[in-house]
Amino acid sequence: MRFVPAAFAPAALAPLAFAALLATPAAAFDLTSMTDAERAAFRAEVRAYLLDNPEVLAEAIDELQRRQAQAAAAGDADFVKANAEEIFNDGHSFVGGNPEGSLTVVEFIDYRCGYCHKAHAEVAELVRSDGDIRYIVKEFPILGEDSVTAARFAIAALQALGPEAYEKINAGFYESFRGEVTQGTLAAFAADLGLDGDAILARMDAPEVTKVIEENHLLAERMQISGTPTFVMGGQMLRGYAPLETMRAIVADARG
Repeated sequence: MRFVPAAFAPAALAPLAFAALLATPAAAFDLTSMTDAERAAFRAEVRAYLLDNPEVLAEAIDELQRRQAQAAAAGDADFVKANAEEIFNDGHSFVGGNPEGSLTVVEFIDYRCGYCHKAHAEVAELVRSDGDIRYIVKEFPILGEDSVTAARFAIAALQALGPEAYEKINAGFYESFRGEVTQGTLAAFAADLGLDGDAILARMDAPEVTKVIEENHLLAERMQISGTPTFVMGGQMLRGYAPLETMRAIVADARG
């Protein structure tokens, strides 16, 4: 059924009736059926109503943002479900925290990312204080050649020397490494951490290291991840930095 106002009298339109008219499904209210005079009067009444009730706009924007957030969360949940094996059990990423934890938190990182630096201590505290989180790191260098070189060094450390060496490298890039990313600075960095820098450097250009970075980028592309840090917490995603208490709330929600 199409609603066509037979005698449109905007000046007499009471607020409740006007609100009901605006709530009418779009398919039931056809502006093209109006005369030019009726359309002009309708537009004038809408403008006057919004000027008299500007809070309606704020309410509409809030509702739009709520619906967009719900749609985005649903889409992200679908991404996680469709790529669960690659996210949680790829066989090549660092696994820390509690390997038997009831919830897995995955972080896509770039060592040159300022927000990754900001999040580092809070993520570490989340994992440490919770005690029941399995923590996975996805090396996702997107900020230039230095990012790629640093990621190669970290992955090479994991492959050549094991997870304890990787954990030191990962934390060190955030906490102590300074300056340009070169073979010399990386060798000195490893030595300061008590690691065999030569063994790590010898592994950096191995095909197995390249494959990890390529697979992480392909996974990020499928999940429409374009920035760091990005987290997967159980079946949910968090795109960007969030303070510790927010992450704790998301973890609690994911478990619930």
